Amino acid sequence: MPLAAVILAAGKGTRMKSDLPKVLHGVCGIPMVSHVLNAAREAGSENIIVVVGFGGDQVAGAMDGRVEIVFQHDQLGTAHALHQAATSLGGFDGDILVLCGDTPLVSAQSLKKMTAVHRESGACATVLTAQLDNPSGYGRIIRDGDGRLLKIVEQKDACPEELQAKEINTGIYCFRAEGLFQSLALLKPDNAQGEYYLPDLIGLYKGQGKRVAAVSGADPVEIMGVNDRSQLALAREAMGQRINAELMLAGVTMVDPSSVYIDTGVKIGRDTVIYPGTVIQGGTVIGEGCAIGPFSQVISARIGDNVTVRQSVIEDSDIGNDSAIGPYSYIRPGCVLDGQVKVGDFVELKKVKIGRGTKVPHLSYVGDAEIGEKVNVGAGTITCNYDGEKKWATVVEDNAFIGSNTNLVAPVRVGRGAITGAGSTITKDVPDDALGVARGVQKNIPNWSRKKMSREK
Repeated sequence: MPLAAVILAAGKGTRMKSDLPKVLHGVCGIPMVSHVLNAAREAGSENIIVVVGFGGDQVAGAMDGRVEIVFQHDQLGTAHALHQAATSLGGFDGDILVLCGDTPLVSAQSLKKMTAVHRESGACATVLTAQLDNPSGYGRIIRDGDGRLLKIVEQKDACPEELQAKEINTGIYCFRAEGLFQSLALLKPDNAQGEYYLPDLIGLYKGQGKRVAAVSGADPVEIMGVNDRSQLALAREAMGQRINAELMLAGVTMVDPSSVYIDTGVKIGRDTVIYPGTVIQGGTVIGEGCAIGPFSQVISARIGDNVTVRQSVIEDSDIGNDSAIGPYSYIRPGCVLDGQVKVGDFVELKKVKIGRGTKVPHLSYVGDAEIGEKVNVGAGTITCNYDGEKKWATVVEDNAFIGSNTNLVAPVRVGRGAITGAGSTITKDVPDDALGVARGVQKNIPNWSRKKMSREK
């Protein structure tokens, strides 16, 4: 039987104190609503609809065509929000998951379990529940003497006896599509909020003699809703623990997992060690046998095998096998480093291609350049790539030696096996195997220090 999903994401999230719609706040690198979307898709949902309201165009843009978007222009409750999908799912013949866009920790496994029970029981509606020591703020699950679902009551509408219940409504449902939207149209806003509640559909179905079910046992962490920045931090912590645990089970070592922050979608090979204070973001892919950190940030980079990165930042660049980065290197977007490259302390690279075996050991800026194989770039080297209007390229060919404190004024080429003298400002091409020296003439003034001291006295 086909499965669809409707994700409710229309709320403003006033307690977030933000101009950004609540569901677009990030949890481990992607908007929280994207986590819900991924779980729904992994659970088997072929057709996914996101109901948006506040900042709807922003949410739609973030979805980037992956789902269908429908608008809830007036926020009149969860049942009203679901009803906005009536046109899109009016002819759908299957089951419909209803999820909350602000519960990023919900797992596909829980959704699959709920869907299986829903279908096996023949229910028209099934709700996922959880047991909480402190159920404050949640709707309560009320069961009859035989343990069957009797009703769901919102906290504001519950009597003192009902408030004693510890089993809560997670806000996650599975409905049979047949007759769903016709039944939603029958609901009334007879509650303290004057809204159309999805839990009221359970009571309506029971009154019509239809079967309803409740699947208990959801992990309380999974159903954690995010309503403010503090809860956002808790969700990020829980998701991070989940990501780190999966990587460690796959063969990655983390010296202190609590101080490592890794985004959703990052891939890391076995026998790689991640040291404390390391942040790995975006679609980063790291190979096997690497050592990353401590205190490094890797953003959307591709890193090969047996690479060392210490106290450095790498962004949107490719690092070849057996390379060493840092400490205190800054590799900006667009760099491609072949294998066995050394980039040392206080080196900044930008849009550079570096060949195998080349070393840029320390205190250099190399930008808009192509450096060949087995080149030594001396300390203090700078590619002067910007003339105030345009960026120009520098080319250093294989086996060249760039002396310390060399300024390479682009566009310029240093040939194969060529050498630049320390302290030179190179403005013209240096031929293969040549020595390029460009210094002012040294002048020594005898007794200058003694004369200076006499004047000062």
